[in-house]
Amino acid sequence: MTVKSINTLSLIRILAVVLAIGINCQNPTFAQSVKAQRYVCRVVESFPHDVNSYTQGLFFHNGQLYESAGQYGKSSFRKVDIKKGTALQSFSFPDKYFAEGSVVLDNNLYILTWMERVVFVYDINTLKPVKQFFNPFAEGWGLTTDGKQLIMSDGSSNLYFMDPQTFAEKGRIKVKLNGKELNQLNELEYIKGEIWANVYQEDYIVIINPKTGAVRAMADCKNLLPGSMRTTKTDVLNGIAYNPQNDQIYVTGKYWPKLFRISLTK
Repeated sequence: MTVKSINTLSLIRILAVVLAIGINCQNPTFAQSVKAQRYVCRVVESFPHDVNSYTQGLFFHNGQLYESAGQYGKSSFRKVDIKKGTALQSFSFPDKYFAEGSVVLDNNLYILTWMERVVFVYDINTLKPVKQFFNPFAEGWGLTTDGKQLIMSDGSSNLYFMDPQTFAEKGRIKVKLNGKELNQLNELEYIKGEIWANVYQEDYIVIINPKTGAVRAMADCKNLLPGSMRTTKTDVLNGIAYNPQNDQIYVTGKYWPKLFRISLTK
């Protein structure tokens, strides 16, 4: 065997190893074993929030804050005056619907229902109904978008990528925290290429890799709402909104009296 042939064989082997490493790095099982970083949520600024709002969806569109609220007989969607916490414009749902997560994509407002398996679509500029879709999953919880497709949670450890034209499933990921499946994924927000999610009945937010499902980081928010502001009605942390116009993140909770602009620190 000549020196040239030995070098060629060695090169092939090296390339094979490099390719194998690259493949493993993209493997969800490999990625989901990564240990999550830990952050703490700090209040930068606070705003009034409707204490009667059982917050389900929270998002900004063109610098304007919007919110969907749940509960049978009390479900609504509203355009919010962030400085006052009051509705600039709103509409309610029939009593048989429990409104859940909401988001805007291409000027279409999508609003999930909990167990009714209906997805309502409105014109975000007029808030007039456009159409409805059937949700192929038993429940609808949180909803966001990466600008091309809708991303939905259903209370499990799965996140679903849905076609905005048909609401048919295009794919899914299994979310894992430190290698273990993380259930109860709730309200969602897509921020700078990552999915932020509330975990129902938990006082932390998880930041998820949308390709692998691995939780890259956890943000502890348990001390955001002071005890002096809590009542017997005060419910769990829920609601994440990112405003790209000022690059700021806002959070609130169900029946909370405050909406907070936050920062993350280690």
